[in-house]
Amino acid sequence: MEAEPTAGGGSVSQSSPTPDHDGGSRRAEEEVVGLCRDLIRIDTSNYGDDSGPGERAAAEYVAEQLAEVGLEPRIFESRPGRASTVARIEGADPSRPALLIHGHTDVVPANAEDWTHHPFSGEIADGCVWGRGAVDMKDMDAMTLAVVRERLRTGRKPPRDVVVAFLADEEAGGVYGARHLVDHHPELFEGVDEAISEVGGFSFTVNENLRLYLVETAQKGMHWMRLTVEGTAGHGSMTNNDNAITELCEAVARLGRHKFPVRVTKTVRSFLDELSDALGTELDPENMEETLDRLGGIAKIIGATLQNTAAPTQLGAGYKVNVIPGQATAHVDGRFLPGFEEEFLADLDRLLGPRVRREDVHADKALETTFDGALVEAMQSALQAEDPIARAVPYMLSGGTDAKSFDDLGIRGFGFAPLKLPPELDFAGMFHGVDERVPVDGLKFGVRVLDRFLDQC
Repeated sequence: MEAEPTAGGGSVSQSSPTPDHDGGSRRAEEEVVGLCRDLIRIDTSNYGDDSGPGERAAAEYVAEQLAEVGLEPRIFESRPGRASTVARIEGADPSRPALLIHGHTDVVPANAEDWTHHPFSGEIADGCVWGRGAVDMKDMDAMTLAVVRERLRTGRKPPRDVVVAFLADEEAGGVYGARHLVDHHPELFEGVDEAISEVGGFSFTVNENLRLYLVETAQKGMHWMRLTVEGTAGHGSMTNNDNAITELCEAVARLGRHKFPVRVTKTVRSFLDELSDALGTELDPENMEETLDRLGGIAKIIGATLQNTAAPTQLGAGYKVNVIPGQATAHVDGRFLPGFEEEFLADLDRLLGPRVRREDVHADKALETTFDGALVEAMQSALQAEDPIARAVPYMLSGGTDAKSFDDLGIRGFGFAPLKLPPELDFAGMFHGVDERVPVDGLKFGVRVLDRFLDQC
């Protein structure tokens, strides 16, 4: 089911004037905080089963913001309430391959009682915008909207066409968002050869003379799986040597405690080389504990890219205390490094044993691209223009993004949602965590960098 809102006119077609980074960025900086707060206040919680409020309200909000400045956005609804918004901005040279900027509007659920400020309030406190989605990823959605709106108001064309996509369902694998559009509406992305999106371009301060900005060039693949053990049901008061819960828990414990071997991919090797140079010391991938201690808020992300991982996340069995159930289930979030999927699955089956039935709930590929080309140069140039001690470096994301779906169309993806972060912020802990928040100054920095980047893309 689809709907296409009527836009307030066609795409802007004036010739691009000389860039006005000071004036244009200032206006976009003033707007980005309000856009981010508005988006956070739209509850787009994704429970993975269509029970959430849906992303339709966010899709309509985004479409209104784009139509107001002359674009003709389209809303695509894959299921009731599961809506995505897409628009194309005309570039100075339409013959060039286009660039895609994509973000998702859905968020993982949040329990308000656990938060300092309500997760859907968009509260500003302690120099930050607080709320679910503040970094994952309504911050980048807001930055994209702010920059696009100001460029269209002033007639500043990017060098090539830019497609912007605000997508549903990323937090549950993108089936009703990016995957739906790629499978059913690939024409939206005709001519696109490169893309940028979330979890990249954020800073790690090494010292007063150097700040690394991590650009995502690789991401782990996923096997979200259900584990099932069948046993013999019976009375809880009797001896039972075929208890499904016992068998399953032993298998899950083996898996949860297992340390998968270190495997250094090309991207991780490049990142470690850059980090070695920055820290002035040789790094041993087999002995990273001391190094990770020095990485502060990004240690959790980096540490998980050195090996495959399998995290038990759910358990289910039984319906009454005095009844031994005939079946027990568990869910596991499995992630594998590029090139190591077969090894990962073989390790899983060895650890789980023959009694455990393993089924994929959702599976998707790993990605890896090189850290080179004109787009990478544009990222580095835009970062250094706003932060003279910036150095862009490649890294691998321990999770996954909608880039997996767009890769099927031959689109080379990068994580580049620029943020200059205070060194003390636990950035990795913001993702799916309690008290998620993004610095106001970081949002404004991101607007300035993204604006410059679009001039050079």
